[in-house]
Amino acid sequence: MNAVENILKFLDNLLGAAPYFPYVLLGVGLFFTFYLGFPQIRYFNEAWRILLGRRTRPDAEGDTSHFQALTTALSGTVGTGNIGGVAFAIFLGGPAALFWMWATAFLGMTTKFVEVTISHKYRIKDENGQIAGGPMYYMERGLHMKWLAIAFAAFTVISALGSGNLPQSNSLAAGVEASFGVPTWMTGLVLALLLGTVIIGGIRRIAAVTSKIVPFMGGLYTLGAFAVIASNIENVVPSFVSVFQSAFTGSAAAGGFLGASFAYAFNKGVNRGLFSNEAGQGSAPIAHAAARADEPASEGMVSLLEPFIDTLIICTLTGLVILSSGVWKEKFENDFQRFDTEFVEGEYLETNPEHVTLLFRHLDLNPPADDPVRSLNATLSVSAGSIVSPPSTVLHNRSIALDVVIEQAGMPYTGVAQVIAGKLQGDFNVRGKSLLHSVPLTTEAFKRSFLGDYGQYIVSVGLVLFAFSTAIAWSYYGDRAMTYLFGAKSVTPFRVVYVGSFFIAAIVDTTLVWLISAVTLALMALPNLFGIVLLRKEMKSSIDDYWQNVADQPDDP
Repeated sequence: MNAVENILKFLDNLLGAAPYFPYVLLGVGLFFTFYLGFPQIRYFNEAWRILLGRRTRPDAEGDTSHFQALTTALSGTVGTGNIGGVAFAIFLGGPAALFWMWATAFLGMTTKFVEVTISHKYRIKDENGQIAGGPMYYMERGLHMKWLAIAFAAFTVISALGSGNLPQSNSLAAGVEASFGVPTWMTGLVLALLLGTVIIGGIRRIAAVTSKIVPFMGGLYTLGAFAVIASNIENVVPSFVSVFQSAFTGSAAAGGFLGASFAYAFNKGVNRGLFSNEAGQGSAPIAHAAARADEPASEGMVSLLEPFIDTLIICTLTGLVILSSGVWKEKFENDFQRFDTEFVEGEYLETNPEHVTLLFRHLDLNPPADDPVRSLNATLSVSAGSIVSPPSTVLHNRSIALDVVIEQAGMPYTGVAQVIAGKLQGDFNVRGKSLLHSVPLTTEAFKRSFLGDYGQYIVSVGLVLFAFSTAIAWSYYGDRAMTYLFGAKSVTPFRVVYVGSFFIAAIVDTTLVWLISAVTLALMALPNLFGIVLLRKEMKSSIDDYWQNVADQPDDP
């Protein structure tokens, strides 16, 4: 596991966690926003007109309606990123991270408009007569870069597992276990079987299912979020203020939260924003390619609604729930996952400002070269679960852990234990009080209302629907990528692996899964962003064609 963690961290530092990545993602969105004259504002009303069935001929070529394409793409984006991803961003970067999620969404509306329009223009019919589209087709047919198309399709298959499958199953199983006590393996098994029965029917069955799930789950979750916000209404304005105050300075330490620099909040906010709305990643164009539309720009306009609904509405609600409830800076009893835990030399206290500053720097994106906080390499003396010597501090979930207990076989351990490079060796379980992140953090926030403990069930039900629908949509993205690479015969083996992975992910380390997700997101986004910039002139001509051929005609009745 150490080797896997190190490889993933190395790749993440080269890709999604690299300092350049947020600037590339936001830079492309900013460029197209000015190049196309703020289309996310100018075409917003037109997008709703198209979605409601106007501007489109009934006999237009395609497999789904605009609404079904939108809900399928939304089901791929409105998932654990809206429940666990927002919580993870705030856990890492504090309130400032939410601001950068908003910025990513606003500029992402334009990016999504562009990538969907261009991909729709180059869609084809596959050997089974179904519509196939996505960035790999514009890369091959528009850019004449077959090598880039193959690379993107391969990254899509990897991302379908690493982004659309693993985090959904893992977060879903953890949420159900926390609320209902159902073992993670049981949840994974049942939902893996249900997943298989849906995806075997292809895009038409997927679209039929998601067009019913998405509106219901969005409405249920919104009502629950408003209940929490109303119960903490006095904290809503201060929460908004903290988001804007810390946007360009980083988030200060508060409670058990040790603080986050501007660079950290910026990087994690943008990264989680991408995970949430997938603007620029190149996944949504695969679903939108199936929509019945004669003009590529019309489907592109529909797609710009996705980041608006996904991030600017649903993620904002989750963020306000977490910030206004105050749970993001509180410590709770939980089991420590190895990936999130580090033993360091010496005793540190969060009541000591100097200690907080040292740990803040130690946990930053780029710790100082002369970092005085040292990972522990020692033999621990443990008595009845408590560490006796040497003097040390346990960091878990980027906070100083309290009331730490080391267990073996379910009982407090007495004896010695080896720690190497800050990691406890051997078959031990460590638990205590620390910050929460991902779904457990959102779950605790939903309890802070007049709903009490019943609030957690809204998260659990919402999580099941959100995560399950996301896994459904991403199975289709993987299908289309496999079809491009190996033909239609490769789809069935991929689906078997996909369903099996959904079950396995339910029982593995949560933070490890999020790290895999971060790596796979960037693998898709970078070649897609490169491609759409090269086709910027075609984007402008597609918009001109739309207004000449469609918008000057009367609306369909």
